[in-house]
Amino acid sequence: MTVSFAERLTTVFDGPGRLCVGIDPHAWLLTSWGLPDSADGALEFGLRVVDATAGSAGIVKPQVAFFERFGSLGFAALERVISSAREQGLLVIADAKRGDVGSSVDAYAEAWLGTGSPLESDAVTLNPFQGVGSLTGPLELADRNGKGVFVLAATSNPEGIEQQQAKLASGLTLARSILDDVTSWNEAHAAGPLGSAGVVLGATLDLTGFELGGARTPTPPVLAPGFGHQGASVSDLAAIYGPLAPGVVVSESRALLAAGPDGIRQAVATRAEEVRRASA
Repeated sequence: MTVSFAERLTTVFDGPGRLCVGIDPHAWLLTSWGLPDSADGALEFGLRVVDATAGSAGIVKPQVAFFERFGSLGFAALERVISSAREQGLLVIADAKRGDVGSSVDAYAEAWLGTGSPLESDAVTLNPFQGVGSLTGPLELADRNGKGVFVLAATSNPEGIEQQQAKLASGLTLARSILDDVTSWNEAHAAGPLGSAGVVLGATLDLTGFELGGARTPTPPVLAPGFGHQGASVSDLAAIYGPLAPGVVVSESRALLAAGPDGIRQAVATRAEEVRRASA
């Protein structure tokens, strides 16, 4: 019997906690780690972050773009990083932000959520610009394979605010409409208090302007960028997310990665404990 992403995420929440460590091999980070700005450097960087995370936190989020910039060698490196993370029991959220229609979006789903795919991850970020309905293929594949998705709704970049707060003919903001569609999917498919379909809501935003409404049942997982380097404080998690707080995944990248190869393990362990205390 396939174990749902929601069940596996709940196990992580109850164990190592909500910290999600980003794997973002920026050129400057590779240099500061003493690694070449190449696919080999990205591979070594990614494997070290995975090793430093295992045993302290339960989730990693490779940013696909920083591997993709090296072409086929970068994807080969990413495959090895994802495989290593999953072998060590970490949940992998591929931050790919894919979106399209028909057979194209279904192919993206097979790449990131397909059983046995070289890029197989536990969840993937999706872009709903063409409507949440265009993501039905990935949602259905995720449901069959015990995977998760995180649909962009209110992103942490300031350029997105005007569009995401825009009102639709229904009177709802675009962000609220996306959250409602994800909630409807979870209502029809989730078997427990947490859904397997989630949303991306930036922690640095004033979410009141997006008019997201109250509590949701099942609770959608919330991938929350903006903690750490971008300025959001984990002590404010409940205040930022309100009734959505029980599903929040605290995503941090640069603040941890800047600790370097000698300090990353301790940085992750310390931050994971802080997040556990703040979300207890």
